[in-house]
Amino acid sequence: MTGGALGPEARDRALERFASEQFDVAVVGGGITGVGIALDAATRGLSVALVESGDIAGGTSSRSSKLIHGGLRYLEMLDFGLVREALNERRLLLTRIAPHLVRPVPLLFMLTRRYWERPYVGSGLMLYDAMGGARHLPRARHLSKERALRAAPALRPESLTGAVLFHDCQEDDALFAAYVARTAASHGAAIATRLSADGVITAADGRATGLELTDAESGRVCTLRARHVICAAGVATDRVLERFTGRPSTLLRPSKGVHLVVPREAIAARPGIFMRTEKSIFHALPWGDGHWLLGDTDTAWDGSPDEVVASGADRDYVLAKVNGVLRTPVEASDVVGVFAGLRPLVASGSGADTARLSRGHRLFQPLPGVTAIAGGKYTTYRVMARDAVDAAVRDLGGGAPSRTADVPLVGARAAAAVPSGGADDPAALLHRRHGGCAEEALELAAEDPQLARAIAGAGRYLRAEAVYAVRQLGARDLDDVLARRTRIAIEVPDQGRAAAADVAPLVGRELGWSEAETARRVAAYVRLRDAEAAALEEQSDGAARARYAAVLRGDGQSPERS
Repeated sequence: MTGGALGPEARDRALERFASEQFDVAVVGGGITGVGIALDAATRGLSVALVESGDIAGGTSSRSSKLIHGGLRYLEMLDFGLVREALNERRLLLTRIAPHLVRPVPLLFMLTRRYWERPYVGSGLMLYDAMGGARHLPRARHLSKERALRAAPALRPESLTGAVLFHDCQEDDALFAAYVARTAASHGAAIATRLSADGVITAADGRATGLELTDAESGRVCTLRARHVICAAGVATDRVLERFTGRPSTLLRPSKGVHLVVPREAIAARPGIFMRTEKSIFHALPWGDGHWLLGDTDTAWDGSPDEVVASGADRDYVLAKVNGVLRTPVEASDVVGVFAGLRPLVASGSGADTARLSRGHRLFQPLPGVTAIAGGKYTTYRVMARDAVDAAVRDLGGGAPSRTADVPLVGARAAAAVPSGGADDPAALLHRRHGGCAEEALELAAEDPQLARAIAGAGRYLRAEAVYAVRQLGARDLDDVLARRTRIAIEVPDQGRAAAADVAPLVGRELGWSEAETARRVAAYVRLRDAEAAALEEQSDGAARARYAAVLRGDGQSPERS
């Protein structure tokens, strides 16, 4: 299945539809839950509009651990329902919905206590397998200390007593969300980014009848008519609901998670490494085509969802955790990428530590004709979307049930035709990232030899991918291209500064930028990366936020770069 382009022309058509149609459902939020809702509603035959104030997956949905997992840690919380639900969703994503974007990843669960821990962990993994964990993935296997060290020679012998090898799944969260959005568009959803929902329009009886919108690119104010509004704004949910209702909202207790990216050669291991911490779990995950993803943290966050950044203390914590089990430590100089995101945890009212708060989701009705959804986890986005649309359908007077368990994402059915080139073959790398849709990017490269060249400073990506990101996947800025449609911003030592200068003329040509505007966008991209680097020089969240904001404003000192 192809179609559902999200490029400039598609955005223009969406804005035209917003001005002329009344939709069954309007969705606020373009993270994985929001785009999942748009797909669920569209495949039921409902007319759907989705608005997002930034970029698709611009927040939490591009800053996760990149795992589609069954929730092994939730077994200890005795949340069997969530584990069973997550395992079922993992199976669907791996085998039916997105086999081109979701792939198995082996993980080494480190054992550190003699006698009791192996039967304890082993029985948990046995239950995990029995609940569906071993369906389409290998069963967990016990490893002696010697076999574990052969699989991961980077580990210090004294750091473990043995291990259990099990499997979960992995994806590129931002790219996955973009393909869910593209699939929703192929089923008729009208999707536009850079549109903020400033308020809800209500009828005389107080029922919501639409949204007041502002186009961040043109400055125009417009209205969108809809019979039901679904707020899926993630960590910005409280802020959006305050706009809608005029009342304070405290649904969420956000938790910050920070990950580091280091080259694959920094840690000698075949499987990923999975271990307990004093609060939660920690992992080192094979990532992309040559990196490790290390993380993460779990700390309460009281700042704005727009200014979440990693501090030097976050980086040092992650390095300390991984180095506690390695023969050769990972140095701060090895780190090529750092990213921070917020978990949209639903407040329990108990003051519980964020690591203990439920990862389940909840629905709310803040106004007649408005459904809000909060909480949840990436793996169960489809269930969250189904439940939100079910609530909207009940409010609208009935309708068809969810179909998304049987709807493959764009590019899934052609995913089998993967080139057999080597690890650095551009066509093979494209297929690994995009499945069957890789052919669309390769066609661009075939038509224009300039696009067949590698992006400067990021040799594993073709320049065609930058153009493809705009035409097909809705990118509207350099950060969209380099931080989310590709992962150049966290995979190369200069965080994509050279790449920004290289692809800016290509992106600008697609989006109608002048030469001066193109230069301004490159400078803005570099300033954003400088601000993130400056935040890492501060130890506290408050100081990191202040330094980040100052560099973005242009009145703060940028870090020295060698």
